[in-house]
Amino acid sequence: MKEKILKTLKFVVFLGIGVLLFWLVYKDQPISEIITALKNANYFWIIISLIISLSSHVSRALRWNILIESLGYKPRKLNTFFAVMIMYLANTAIPRSGEITRCGVVKRYEDIPFTKLLGTVVIERAVDFLMLFILIAIVLMTQFNVFIEFAKNNPGMGEKFALIWKLQNLIILLVVAIVFLSIILVSRKKIMSTKLYLKFKELFVNFFEGIKTVKNLEKKWQFIAHSIFIWTIYFVTIYITFFSFEFTRHLSLLTGLTIFVMASIGFVAPSPGGIGTWHFMVIETLVIYGVAKTPDANAYAFAVHGSTTLFIVIMGLISLLLIPILNKKNKSIVP
Repeated sequence: MKEKILKTLKFVVFLGIGVLLFWLVYKDQPISEIITALKNANYFWIIISLIISLSSHVSRALRWNILIESLGYKPRKLNTFFAVMIMYLANTAIPRSGEITRCGVVKRYEDIPFTKLLGTVVIERAVDFLMLFILIAIVLMTQFNVFIEFAKNNPGMGEKFALIWKLQNLIILLVVAIVFLSIILVSRKKIMSTKLYLKFKELFVNFFEGIKTVKNLEKKWQFIAHSIFIWTIYFVTIYITFFSFEFTRHLSLLTGLTIFVMASIGFVAPSPGGIGTWHFMVIETLVIYGVAKTPDANAYAFAVHGSTTLFIVIMGLISLLLIPILNKKNKSIVP
């Protein structure tokens, strides 16, 4: 009961953050003008971008399979694909919850230890962070003036995203960690003889075994190729949507890369599916490239993010419905 209440509270809080940020972005914009711009859009290109985006989700599932196989397991590719889509669905409700969710799904249907799966996810996220860092570096080297202009146009951005940790929070965490470690060091012998300690030790061993899979990869080049392909498709899907609107059709590939990077940064903030933060980053960047904020940039962000979120929700729900049906035969695994 307590767990359900906690999950509900998390959902309400994060949804509230997303709605607040979304309201801050659109509160001063004439809705009628945005609706008119949306009516004039060519949704063919948005649909094409969504179809193409499926290949990145398939690639992400195949990349995860490579890591899991290095642990000695052979999960069915369809199960890992469904787990990835369910992950995206979970992230639209509670940020970062999808990683835990997809590990739980694969554990249930493939009988693979949860902590080992979580270790592979840590590797995936580290690789994704590296890919994003490389793209940010490219944009900084080629479009540094955009970042300068962005900072000038939004001097109060720090206030809008006040959820970022302050220095005093880090100091408090450090003090708590020191106290905790001191207690462990003083009474380590008693702690090490308890069943709870032995259970946690087993969990950590499995977790780090999952992390160490990167050393045992037999398909390293395939793993690298998938990583490059995933982020390339992410960029391509953003660029294709430019053709849906007259006011973005002229924008270059490099502009598309910049918009994509700024949008990706928007996903870092703790709001469900990047609601509000994604819109803010994309709108303000489009303005720098000469796109009118009202109604054009607002309409673009609303249409692209809205269609993507709807697509993720539909695919996630379909995956939730299909995965138990397709695994009915394996009764020894599925509860």
